[in-house]
Amino acid sequence: MATTAAATQRLQSKRQTLDEAYAPPANFLEIEVVNPITHGVGKNRYTDYEIRMRSNLPVFKQKESSVRRRYSDFEWLRGELERDSKIVVPALPGKSLKRQLPFRSDDGIFEEEFIENRRKALELFVNKVAGHPLAQNERSLHIFLQESVIDKNYVPGKIRTA
Repeated sequence: MATTAAATQRLQSKRQTLDEAYAPPANFLEIEVVNPITHGVGKNRYTDYEIRMRSNLPVFKQKESSVRRRYSDFEWLRGELERDSKIVVPALPGKSLKRQLPFRSDDGIFEEEFIENRRKALELFVNKVAGHPLAQNERSLHIFLQESVIDKNYVPGKIRTA
């Protein structure tokens, strides 16, 4: 009985100093989808979003980046990861086809509330994907997060860290 009590005792933890408590985390990856902007008029109208990334993970060559992406770029990323990686890729928020019908009394997919809801869902999507250790090595994710222009002719593969 005494061995059972000893085996289930709490471990004595070292008290954390204030410097340790408020120091930067050992490894972090922060991604925000912010600042949606709608461009163009009529059929050429679209909304893009700023993707801000901060990380100290060795796999990312840039520790901070900011790029603008459209919904179709998120679709591209999802398709690339589904094809090339071994992970289950989460779903994107829907296309909302009803909001794209002509002769609506509102702005459809360009309404502020719709754009804000989509922004939140895209942020959740990209954080789920980028948080997966296997996805972090995919070249397509690095292109999506850190390159100003997506090269759709890139050679798929893994990122090598030295």
